[in-house]
Amino acid sequence: MAKPEIHLHKGDLPDGLSLGKAIAIDSETMGLDLARDRLCLLQLSAGDGVCHLVQFALGNYDAPNLKALLSDPTITKIFHFARFDLAAIRRYLGVDCSPVYCTKIASKLIRTYTDRHGLKDLCRELLGAEISKQQQSSDWGAAELSKDQLAYAASDVLYLHDLRAKLDAMLVREGRDGLAKACFDFLPARAALDIAGWHDIDIFAH
Repeated sequence: MAKPEIHLHKGDLPDGLSLGKAIAIDSETMGLDLARDRLCLLQLSAGDGVCHLVQFALGNYDAPNLKALLSDPTITKIFHFARFDLAAIRRYLGVDCSPVYCTKIASKLIRTYTDRHGLKDLCRELLGAEISKQQQSSDWGAAELSKDQLAYAASDVLYLHDLRAKLDAMLVREGRDGLAKACFDFLPARAALDIAGWHDIDIFAH
């Protein structure tokens, strides 16, 4: 893939921006505890090699253009490990995303020959692409993000459309596409359970 085109926006997407009917989305937070670690950045791509990053200042989550896009029921939102991103979006932006597609869930349903379902593993096997996770643990709350951070953030969404296409073909081939859709449809509720306190409890267990 050619070097991505990255646009950094402060606080919200610009007026009039259209990203099509399927948008790859990822989030960066200060950590993995959403009660403590705030949402800092949201990455979006239409799958065209262009990435739009929305950076949030502390306590400022107004973002009406972004919220309208996230809550649009005609737009599919593609995530990798959607459960966490949906919880972060709900917790800080007050928006439920639907419909949703999660490449990690799709991978776990169809790539049963491996236990490696990370984005890096998927990109390597299904697309022959190598991505770096070097900036995964860095200060996403900084007022000015480094070029390496911006490039890392972009890489997390630039491949999701292609991964979805590969995984969908495999799911259809093995007759698991309906099961995958049912899992995707449940994800907003799963995120709500996480926020409400059931993040480490399997309510379906005995």
